[in-house]
Amino acid sequence: MRKTGVLDELVDKLGQVLPPGAADLKADFDKNAKAAMQSALGKMDLVTREEFDLQVALLERTREKLDRLEKLLDEQQASSGE
Repeated sequence: MRKTGVLDELVDKLGQVLPPGAADLKADFDKNAKAAMQSALGKMDLVTREEFDLQVALLERTREKLDRLEKLLDEQQASSGE
């Protein structure tokens, strides 16, 4: 899963800033940091990239349909006004 890869990368980067004497604590830090980030992300009202892309595509189709209907309405109003 992509999100897990991002979390792993972030935890690794955070682990790199630990002081040298804390190297033995790194595994524990990695586990706890990842759990804390997953918990925080789980509480947020987020959507997956796939869900977002699906909604963008749906919105684009809706916009195209609306544009066609507006054009048709304008044509009908123009022809009835002549």
